[in-house]
Amino acid sequence: VLAWRRARPVREVLFFPSRPCCIEALLAEAAEPGAPARPCPCPLPSGDTALSRLVRRLLSARRSLDLCLFSFSCPQLARAVQLLHRRGVRVRLVTDAQYMGLHGSQIGRLRHAGIQVRHDQHSGYMHHKFAIVDRRMLITGSLNWTTQAIQSNRENVLVLEDAEYVKAFQDEFDRIWEEYNPANYRFF
Repeated sequence: VLAWRRARPVREVLFFPSRPCCIEALLAEAAEPGAPARPCPCPLPSGDTALSRLVRRLLSARRSLDLCLFSFSCPQLARAVQLLHRRGVRVRLVTDAQYMGLHGSQIGRLRHAGIQVRHDQHSGYMHHKFAIVDRRMLITGSLNWTTQAIQSNRENVLVLEDAEYVKAFQDEFDRIWEEYNPANYRFF
């Protein structure tokens, strides 16, 4: 009977600000599964926080991670994304052109690591804030992926496995990804 039971789909709400925490153990485990845990010398406590739960959800990616983010300056989240890329997960990122060049943005670092990045070419902001893990899990909400937002702002993130919602966001991502294809840019 238990073999026939499916795991319950993910339905989780995360609220920020998140208390400061060390996520080094999460990143180390994801980089080298089964390796002995190494103690982190930083003074931050480890534990279950909104940030650590978000990182765990991202690190669950096995095949793909599509990110559509207005602002991305959180180094811890960038490290998790880079780790996934190094592990062979296909990572694609759509972002806002005006915000990707700001001081502290992680976009250049991600591009330099070989991650595919596309951005808008017109006025108005690319203001979405969502991620799709393996085309099965949606992560969305008000949270910009910035240290400021994570540590100081009142923010929310909804994490869910619901095929209907994932498909709608995946369709939007794919539409924007193609719209922002550099081959389609028009210069006057």
